[in-house]
Amino acid sequence: MGIIEKIKEIEAEMARTQKNKATEYHLGQLKAKIAKLRTQLLEPPKGSSGGGEGFEVTKFGHGRVALIGFPSVGKSTLLTMLTGTHSESASYEFTTLTCIPGIIHYNDTKIQLLDLPGIIEGASEGKGRGRQVIAVAKSSDIVLMVLDASKSEGHRQILTKELEAVGLRLNKRPPQIYFKKKKTGGISFNSTLPLTHVDEKLCYQILHEYKIHNAEILFREDATVDDLIDVIEGNRKYMKCVYVYNKIDVIGIDDVDRLARQPNSVVISCNLKLNFDRLLSRMWEEMGLVRVYTKPQGQQPDFTDPVVLSVDRGGCTVEDFCNHIHRSLVKDVKYVLVWGTSARHYPQHCGLGHVLQDEDVVQIVKKKEKEEGGRGRFKSHSTAPARISDREKKAPLKT
Repeated sequence: MGIIEKIKEIEAEMARTQKNKATEYHLGQLKAKIAKLRTQLLEPPKGSSGGGEGFEVTKFGHGRVALIGFPSVGKSTLLTMLTGTHSESASYEFTTLTCIPGIIHYNDTKIQLLDLPGIIEGASEGKGRGRQVIAVAKSSDIVLMVLDASKSEGHRQILTKELEAVGLRLNKRPPQIYFKKKKTGGISFNSTLPLTHVDEKLCYQILHEYKIHNAEILFREDATVDDLIDVIEGNRKYMKCVYVYNKIDVIGIDDVDRLARQPNSVVISCNLKLNFDRLLSRMWEEMGLVRVYTKPQGQQPDFTDPVVLSVDRGGCTVEDFCNHIHRSLVKDVKYVLVWGTSARHYPQHCGLGHVLQDEDVVQIVKKKEKEEGGRGRFKSHSTAPARISDREKKAPLKT
């Protein structure tokens, strides 16, 4: 029996099992088994050379955005409209067969937009090159899920389910659970608040399913069984996702209003070129890019080429800014002067731990090198011997 058949058999057993207090331990074990099998499904087959036919493209720019959706929802048209890169679009499904990159120039930054082939139900099991598409989506900063506004709401649930099956968690934060494997000492189970979804017995059963018998686990929030399995697996990726509803020109204004009011949603029309500015601003907001301008000493700031930082790519502190310019610069920094929204007054003297905000201006003041020379009382070091006995005695005066 293959892995996919095993997963389907366990899912059928879960569907048959009634959910109550008596069966929650059994259901927890079944969920852990499914998570283990899905992890095995993502691993490359043993004995393979690893030279599979993927379509990963080189990272470029300050951020990366992936377009994911069913076939013929307008992903290629959206890429052509936003970037100017031509991506073939036609009235039949699966027009795009490989990954097509484009560059969006927005707010003095370059954002890479990837047009991926449409994914179908069962993509997490490898149908229709689904695994390669999802692998490229995992390497991006945010996901734009393109949906057809004229189709049913079920498409959004199907896509979310497929992405969650391969370890992508959309618009969620990592659970507050501390987990560490140990060599000896058994399982140490603690929590800082009352738990309603998981108890000690269920936690032990799930850990034994993974053959973990010595570990330390601490719950800092009322987490579910799925959250605990995600922490034990350790290969989950938590990403931001914006739901983009295309083709709003073929539905009524009431439906457009309802879709636009849903959380993390933007409505657009590629046919009539509607609401692209709102889509770009929402994308910028979700990516959290921070532009920092440099100012040389005694000169005007350079507002043409900013240094772009982000929390996902290194961090936004002064130290990260210095590392972005050159690795050896941090050692020479005495202090920095900051103008902008992160400063309390202009200019503010800051250290390396100061967190920068968008459109700040930074001037770096370096440490001065000590001069070996100097004259008179301004000498940096004395030439006199350390001990009196070592001083040279002057010759006696001639009389």
